Amino acid sequence: MSVQNESLEADRAEGAPHPRHATALIGHEAAQDAFLSAYGSGRLHHAWLITGPPGIGKATLAWRIARFLLADIPQEGGSMFGDALPAPSSLETDMNSPLNRRLSALSDPSLYLLRRPLDVKRGKLKTVITVDEVRGLKKFFALSQSDGGRRVVIVDSADDMLGPAANALLKLLEEPPARTVFLLISHMPSRLLPTIRSRCRTLSCGPLDPDHVDHALAATLPELNEDERLALVRHASGSVGAALRMYAQDGLALSQTLDRMLGSLPGLDRMAATALANELGTPKAEDRRALFLDLLDQRLAGLARQGVLGYPVSPPLPEALTPSPNAGRRWADAQQQLTGRVRRGLAVNLDASALILDMCVKLDALAQDCAADR
Repeated sequence: MSVQNESLEADRAEGAPHPRHATALIGHEAAQDAFLSAYGSGRLHHAWLITGPPGIGKATLAWRIARFLLADIPQEGGSMFGDALPAPSSLETDMNSPLNRRLSALSDPSLYLLRRPLDVKRGKLKTVITVDEVRGLKKFFALSQSDGGRRVVIVDSADDMLGPAANALLKLLEEPPARTVFLLISHMPSRLLPTIRSRCRTLSCGPLDPDHVDHALAATLPELNEDERLALVRHASGSVGAALRMYAQDGLALSQTLDRMLGSLPGLDRMAATALANELGTPKAEDRRALFLDLLDQRLAGLARQGVLGYPVSPPLPEALTPSPNAGRRWADAQQQLTGRVRRGLAVNLDASALILDMCVKLDALAQDCAADR
């Protein structure tokens, strides 16, 4: 088990308990059934890629699978994974068992959690999974397995690995240690090495139904009234994690500010844009700034769809900004370029306020160009 001894956890959504503590999984029945079918066949693949948007329960599914695998001790004379007994119909395990208590405490030697580590000098999480973290798996695999059971490696998320770390993991996937299952979580599998994807079986998880998101929020944030909860559900795009992040960062107010700005285009209110840039440009606003950029990405993608498809999207966006398919393509280009430029600038410590204000000005100029397409 990889223990980082840190209060910050890269694989935990803000405002939510860590997925290892989740007692239930909402939705994703098809993914669970697909895994159980493979398990019951006696030919369990050694690597699984669990894909889908952020915050929908992929990590909860991975931990559920890990508990299931580690709770089942292979029988003498069975197959490699000991699957000779009748195939189970559920991933349920006893959450109060000694094994699950150890997993919750990150103290079980049969599981290695590979995630972004803490930068001790800065007191912040590193932005990537380092190659040193992946190399730590060698020590993990060198440990003896006295009970003859499995080992499980959870990578959350595989998207956080750059070249050296990804290549180090690839070598392990190519020659996997015996009785080991890798569970790789990915929000954007297209960014992974094709060779990593080719060595994994995929479990696809889609956005949750609004009712599922509402149910999860009611359980996680019982203090919310129904109107507040439903407002978060509308902005969540099927992601409980996104809803919790919105709540923690006062994202509803930020979303309304963004919609007012987009509704004013072309004709940007420079004073309002400057105030917004100054608010989001402070060092303490890092998380809120990241949320703003993500919300803007969603709006730009919506404008692109609205322009190309020719009909309004939900949530509603100004139709005046998308008078033609060409305007839609312009907004699609903006989504690829504008917020990415800000993120790259922030990564090299450029002035956050200046970057955001410049982006707002460019959005206004693009809105004027799109209006000319009428």
